[in-house]
Amino acid sequence: MLTALSIKNYALIEDINIKLQEGFTIITGETGAGKSIMLGALGLLLGNRADYGSIRDTARKCVIEGNFNISNYHLKDFFAAEDLDYEETTIIRREILASGKSRAFVNDTPVKLGSLNRLGQYLIDIHSQHETLSLGNNDYQFQVIDTIAKSDSLLLEYKTELKAYKDLKKRLSNLKEEQAQATKEYDYNLFLLNELEEAKLKEGMQEDLETRYEELSNVEELTENLSATLNALEQEEIGSLESLKQARTSLAKISQLASNYENFHERIESVIIELDDLSAEVANALEKVEANPEELEAINEKLQLIYNLQKKHSAENISALLRIQEELQEKVSVSENAENALAELEAGIVKQETKLNTVAKKLHSSRKSIIPAFIKEAENLLSDLGMPNAKLKIELKEAPNFLANGRDELFWYLAANKGGDFKEIKKAASGGELSRIMLAVKSILAAQSKLPTIIFDEIDTGVSGDIAQKMAGILQRMGNAMQVIAITHLPQIAGKGNSHFKIFKEDSASHTTTKIIELAENERVEELAMMLGGKNIGDSALAHARALLE
Repeated sequence: MLTALSIKNYALIEDINIKLQEGFTIITGETGAGKSIMLGALGLLLGNRADYGSIRDTARKCVIEGNFNISNYHLKDFFAAEDLDYEETTIIRREILASGKSRAFVNDTPVKLGSLNRLGQYLIDIHSQHETLSLGNNDYQFQVIDTIAKSDSLLLEYKTELKAYKDLKKRLSNLKEEQAQATKEYDYNLFLLNELEEAKLKEGMQEDLETRYEELSNVEELTENLSATLNALEQEEIGSLESLKQARTSLAKISQLASNYENFHERIESVIIELDDLSAEVANALEKVEANPEELEAINEKLQLIYNLQKKHSAENISALLRIQEELQEKVSVSENAENALAELEAGIVKQETKLNTVAKKLHSSRKSIIPAFIKEAENLLSDLGMPNAKLKIELKEAPNFLANGRDELFWYLAANKGGDFKEIKKAASGGELSRIMLAVKSILAAQSKLPTIIFDEIDTGVSGDIAQKMAGILQRMGNAMQVIAITHLPQIAGKGNSHFKIFKEDSASHTTTKIIELAENERVEELAMMLGGKNIGDSALAHARALLE
């Protein structure tokens, strides 16, 4: 429950601090006194977006802080999931800075608005006059039925299965599009693929072929130069090897005289060994050099084929051509394996549809089972609220398709008067009747969902007299089980509160300020008397006010 609220520098509010109790709390005030401002501040605590224009003094930041006792709300798992520090007395703070930026904190830990909004759903339900219109909204109608039926886990399971089902359908649609496109291009892709496969391309092939092509194209030059190299190395009189061998013999004779001569001998020995190896390899290369016009022509044709393929596919090398070949294989494979892939996906969709239907039927049964009791309870409450002849009808029909919240279509109808026809609830009820129906629904929901705090913003719109008294009784009973805060203009409702706050404006020489105070018993009598008879309070109004409080 909300135990304390502090608002600083927000709209017409300079600085207010109030402490709230359990049970049924009343807030009254003249029209325009600032009740909507207070609700706006509470909305910021629940994750609503901030408006820089709501700062009273733009030279200072606006700060709104709420203390919540959450010891009995079982929110430890939620706090852990949101990576927040759990405290039984949790403090939420919103700040709107002079720069226009907004910050939010939970127990002094910075949080994003999404996280704050999710937490707010566990703390407070603010029912505004505008929300009464949501009775005609199909999503809200489903929400009411599912809350009473306790269908949260089934609904979550359905939505999970529905997502999987839609994913499969999307994959099938994409596959059909791909296959349609692939079929159009199949012959051309197959031709390109065969052309690449026939080329028998391999990594490094182009470099090897180009090297061999250069060798065969320069046989005479190779033979001439390799022979000259071999002669220079091995010629008996002037060859390099022969000269080195003579030098080795000379150095061998003096190698024992000093260590540096021995080093000369070892080094020339190493050179002779290296040149011997080189000579042998040159001789071997010379033996292999021979003219081969047929091989040269074949290599030239192979290289021209590679060059043409590279140009055709805008590929820089063999690696790029091989990647293109793989892509073509995949495209051709899609067409060739189309029937198998389609059949496999379609079978998966049928299987998923069966699972989805099973969950949808459970959801349908869960909803259907609670509708009679809900209608009976709602009609009893409406009878207490001055609508004794009101009849509610709720139809739950199986939809032809899977919808976002099940395979159900839900229709709420109302016959407000005896013998009247059933019409859609938003068309059958007046503003005052809608308020009473909403209160009945909220009363039933409150008992089901165990909402910590509920705030009614003028739920009494369009009612008066004995009906207001009955409405006050329902609000009071709700307050016995939870924290209920009602903003009201009706003295019948105001008199039922366990505590009573008054919002009012106070003018100074420079500006107007909204303030709020908790009324003592005698102050409540005066406030109720004013609500009954205006500013000129008479003895009868005071007596009536005391009677309401008693």
